Amino acid sequence: MTTDTGQAAAKRLKGAPSSRNKRKEKNMITMTLRSTLYPMAMLIAALFAAPATAAVFVQCPGDTNGDAIIDTPDPAHPKAVCKHLTGGDGYIQMADGRVQYIFGFADVTGVLPEGPLGDGTDGVMQKGMLAANFSAPTIVVKEGDEFYLTLTNVGMVNRPDLFDPHSVHFHGFPNAASIFDGLPESTISINMGASITYYYNVVEPGTFMYHCHVEATEHMQMGMLGNLYVHPAQDGTPIVYQGKTYTRFVYNDGDGSTGYDVEYPIQIGSFDPEFHDASQNVQPLPFANMRDTYPMLNGRGYPDTVNPAALPLSPFPDNNDQRSQPVSSLITATAGQRILLRISNLNVTAFYTLSTLGLPMKVVGGGAHILRGPDPDGAGPLHGKDLYYDTASVTLGGGEAVDVIVDTTGAAPGKYFLYTTNLNYLSNNTEDFGGMMTEIVIN
Repeated sequence: MTTDTGQAAAKRLKGAPSSRNKRKEKNMITMTLRSTLYPMAMLIAALFAAPATAAVFVQCPGDTNGDAIIDTPDPAHPKAVCKHLTGGDGYIQMADGRVQYIFGFADVTGVLPEGPLGDGTDGVMQKGMLAANFSAPTIVVKEGDEFYLTLTNVGMVNRPDLFDPHSVHFHGFPNAASIFDGLPESTISINMGASITYYYNVVEPGTFMYHCHVEATEHMQMGMLGNLYVHPAQDGTPIVYQGKTYTRFVYNDGDGSTGYDVEYPIQIGSFDPEFHDASQNVQPLPFANMRDTYPMLNGRGYPDTVNPAALPLSPFPDNNDQRSQPVSSLITATAGQRILLRISNLNVTAFYTLSTLGLPMKVVGGGAHILRGPDPDGAGPLHGKDLYYDTASVTLGGGEAVDVIVDTTGAAPGKYFLYTTNLNYLSNNTEDFGGMMTEIVIN
């Protein structure tokens, strides 16, 4: 005679689930996950624990100890300039106090690949972790330089599930070889724990910009954007223009018409906080619904834009007192000086308009080219017609740059404003009286 217990056993034999079978199935799933994830976790740990010399490699003329030093070239490369960046993650603090998770670059120029004890202490990998900047470290070179830019991928500390490669795209620059362009389809993207040194023969002056081109919409929204500009070969040559002698110029104009006294890079940008929070919390990224509500200049919203100090990374104790927002947008000049504003936009969501209140703007360049027409006699652009124009505002889409000269001759000393005329962007998310605005102080 079959009992209830026997019937239950019979059902189990026919495939009916039991608590024991469920536990067994759960244990098998757990073992499978462990067998998959544990080696991955060990790989990550081993990568960061390994001596940096196994991964970080800098190529720089004249470099003898594995770091990258600016302006110490090999005699065979008298104009070599070297810089070393890391790509990773970190945090910035918005003007309303909200902390945002970001991806970004950090400057580790001069930091040894490994520490003095040979164990990686205070080496590039350690210095670069949680050190992402927004905007990215400003790069300034001169026409005729040979520029060696090393990029090391230090990984995403707070997203160890991500193995995103990174690259540097020198936006608008005429690379002779596509291998140094940073476009993933035609060049190398750097995996976590590896380095690449880009080479640029800098042949054209102007206002450029740079960004990571891997998964570009995501990485650019997350903060991998920076100012980059090239001084012309004409710099240092005294030229008299309208009764005043200039030694600094936007372009090789030949007549001093792009001469200026002080310069400031101004990079337009904005964040969608929901996108950044989703990335931090390992949630699906809302690409289709991307809506930026934190408009910024050089990675800050007003009033932080006018703070001349480098702002703290974040209140988190594990960030080694790094500074993640180093670039102020405060503009100062003496009455009578000409101010050069190198304005660029690498935003992935919107066009933006900037205006100056009470000060004239003269646009002398765009897209890293002087605004000058061809010479009818064929003598070259130095003899062509000037196409500079005066305006009260400039509008830029993503990837555009303009060179604007603000002449303060006759301007009364005091405070003026550079701000967006898109009035809904004069805010820090839901907080009014902030956003995409800074001050021009005339002494």
